[in-house]
Amino acid sequence: MVETDREGVEARRGPLEVLGPGLVTGAADDDPSGIGTYSQVGAQFGYSMAWAMLFGFPLLASIQAICARIGATTGRGIAHNLRRHYNPWLLRGVVVLLLTANVINLGADLGAMAAALNLLVPGPIPLFTVGFAVLSIVAEVFLPYNRYASVLKWTTLSLFSYIAVLFVAKVPWGEVAHGVLVPQFRFDSDHAMGLVALFGTTISPYLFFWQAGQEVEEQHRRHTKPLHVAPRDAGPELRRIRTDTLVGMGFSNLTAQAIVIATAATLHAAGLTQITSADEAASALRPLAGDLAFALFALGIIGTGLLAVPVLAGSAAYALSEAFHWTEGLDRRPREAKAFYAAIALATLCGLGINFLPISPMQALYWAAVVNGLLAPPLMVVTMLIAQNPRVMGHLTISRGLAIGGWLSTAVMTAVAVMYLVV
Repeated sequence: MVETDREGVEARRGPLEVLGPGLVTGAADDDPSGIGTYSQVGAQFGYSMAWAMLFGFPLLASIQAICARIGATTGRGIAHNLRRHYNPWLLRGVVVLLLTANVINLGADLGAMAAALNLLVPGPIPLFTVGFAVLSIVAEVFLPYNRYASVLKWTTLSLFSYIAVLFVAKVPWGEVAHGVLVPQFRFDSDHAMGLVALFGTTISPYLFFWQAGQEVEEQHRRHTKPLHVAPRDAGPELRRIRTDTLVGMGFSNLTAQAIVIATAATLHAAGLTQITSADEAASALRPLAGDLAFALFALGIIGTGLLAVPVLAGSAAYALSEAFHWTEGLDRRPREAKAFYAAIALATLCGLGINFLPISPMQALYWAAVVNGLLAPPLMVVTMLIAQNPRVMGHLTISRGLAIGGWLSTAVMTAVAVMYLVV
């Protein structure tokens, strides 16, 4: 009777109740720095690399579903499980690399948001950058978790702006279908770097930490137990995680594909093959696709940035808190988790500071991609070992199908990392 009641409650959940950590994580994957990467790939290669996004979808969905299941099953995040079951030096190395990559990404995203706002409302970019940083910190620290989670969900609607661009630009759908369904690739440095950029931007370690941490937050919010303690809840919860992750990563992949196609149909078609930032892509669209496409693209940069900056800062705070056993969680009040919220503020402010250093934004993104590319494969290996370890997961280790998807994703990212180093 209890199980039937639980399944009945699950069935009565509305779409926004079923969708949560996976949807927000997927949307945050298309952050302003990612938008810049997708724009460059579309401008440089046209539709010929569009197949990579379709190929990458099951890889992204598999590893994120595994991370979500670890959080829901154990009631702990990735770093916490690393601390409990693996060598402490491994944990320290992972946390240092994650913090480095996240801070650089934070800086790039804050700068891109300010530059995009300047395109719409001319003004002082440094002031805009500071404003976005302060807004992000205040919202993440002082908004109650229930309200904040709802804000993040609704912010994902900003991604529709990139899908809308496709209806404004003139897109040759026959060429798009060929690019998506027929893989084209040359083994030269340009194509290798383009492929590395796509996968490195799409499958990023900060997403692993965030989604696992958010599953733990959801248990606190709903006052439920980890699944290894309450295995009778596993069926409905694992179905929710699967739906949430597939929708979130599908939304992320569709948006990224829309950006590649939109910039291919406009910038590449006009011979503009070099884009150095997301705001430059928006500016270049204006004379080619009109004011509406330009405005949608620029608004999308701001909207995705408002979503991604808290995720980047939050994933850094989760990793630090789990590593040092601090009280953590967005459902906690600031006075209950001072170190956790301090880590959020410090990571955001460090990212802000990068914008006032004599560092090229593209150079910063390059090094963030290097760190992410090197960090992802070993972290994915450890994540897979955790997910298949009965001592950690109890009877809820991942299925054979999900394990195959996770190891395939790990193998591809390892090959991408090696290519990144060799080319």
